[in-house]
Amino acid sequence: MTALAPTLQAFFTDRLIRQRQASPHTITAYRNTWRLLIVFTAQRLSKAPSRLDVADLDAPLIAAFLDHLEHDRGNSARTRNACLAAIHSLFQFAVLRHPEHANDIDRVLAIPSKRADRALVTYLTEPELDALLTSPDRGTPTGRRDRALILLAAQTGLRASELTSLTCADVHFGAGAHVSCRGKGRKDRITPLTAGTVAVLRVWTAERAGNPTDPLFPTRRGQPLSLDALERRVAHHAQHAARTEDQEDHAAYPAPHRGDATATRRGRHHRDRALARPRIRANHPNLPERRHHTQRASTEPDHPPD
Repeated sequence: MTALAPTLQAFFTDRLIRQRQASPHTITAYRNTWRLLIVFTAQRLSKAPSRLDVADLDAPLIAAFLDHLEHDRGNSARTRNACLAAIHSLFQFAVLRHPEHANDIDRVLAIPSKRADRALVTYLTEPELDALLTSPDRGTPTGRRDRALILLAAQTGLRASELTSLTCADVHFGAGAHVSCRGKGRKDRITPLTAGTVAVLRVWTAERAGNPTDPLFPTRRGQPLSLDALERRVAHHAQHAARTEDQEDHAAYPAPHRGDATATRRGRHHRDRALARPRIRANHPNLPERRHHTQRASTEPDHPPD
């Protein structure tokens, strides 16, 4: 047996779970990174995964693996840096257990992170949020669940993992209504709720009728929503809200080919009123004189007097 296999096992079972008490999401992310790295190394070196050693994972191979993530798998630079952090974490643990590989480990730890652009996080305006909240069908349990979830997310700003991990006991009504959860870094968060959110959640929890430990927003089978399922539901309602907004815009501002060009110009005028220039009165002193004057009615008779 090589030194890599027991080091990997001790890193996940002893270091992450027992000593650091890492969250399940962190453990899953590290596991996926090392699974990809082991498969990549075994294919590149034509060796069985059980025969790989710490010396096989040198700095050139780790650099090739990081390039493979970006160019072959199409991952972003942020994903590449997250995978590198998982690799660094294990090598920092392995250098104390295997000092004979200290030189190779030190070269791997010297691989820097890649600079990545951070996307600006925008916010929803009130009309956009209203359109998103009206998208779920209130006639179905799934639609009522999605509406309560979107409203709670917009009002509290909880992370996706925090929303999916909420239980029925985490929502507290009455005086000082709030929602409590354990967020990132094992930090407990308590967020107050507005009256409108409380009213919606009261109706949903009464319909949900779950035990205190049951998920607040379950699937049809009663299981907690996964992050992928939450992403699909939000994307579905966002697309539906966008189509609804487009239909309302077409109805309010009909196109010229529909035979209502006048209404189109009138709608465009009201829509772009903030961008339109102010009207200037005809008798403004700075205006030049008109070239063409309207013909005035003559006060003289048609025929000269006799």
